[in-house]
Amino acid sequence: MYAILSYPFKYSYYIHLSYTFVMDDPKDNYRLYMKNAQEMLDVAEENLRNDHSNSACNRAYYGIFYATSALLYSKGKSYGKHSAVLAAFRQYFIKTGEFDKKWSDDYEFIMDSRHTADYVLYDSLEKEDVIIVLAKAREFIEEVKKWLQKRDLL
Repeated sequence: MYAILSYPFKYSYYIHLSYTFVMDDPKDNYRLYMKNAQEMLDVAEENLRNDHSNSACNRAYYGIFYATSALLYSKGKSYGKHSAVLAAFRQYFIKTGEFDKKWSDDYEFIMDSRHTADYVLYDSLEKEDVIIVLAKAREFIEEVKKWLQKRDLL
């Protein structure tokens, strides 16, 4: 399922073909997703401090993408396509009542903001708008973390 690359890289990396790593300890999969989610959020905040609003929005989105991927992993699901992650989140967590619809709305808001930041080159997001995106992303990631901890997955 995965390959180990050591050359020309300084460190070995595991690459899985379906966007999911398979570790000996299943909790390590969740930890890896959430580590990446937190790193993206940290980089988003750094980008914002450096007045890189569009990049901040992009990284905030990827933070929730990784956090949501951790949730989906708990259901045995893995997706690389962004729209599929959102659709699956809604199917497996919103419709079932495990998460409030607010989190789906926040995901969509952040995703749409990222789309504007990445693809609408003539329009840069205002810093005030990105502050809202980051706040929503921070809350989202924290909510996912609580959900995983409650189920002893982290």
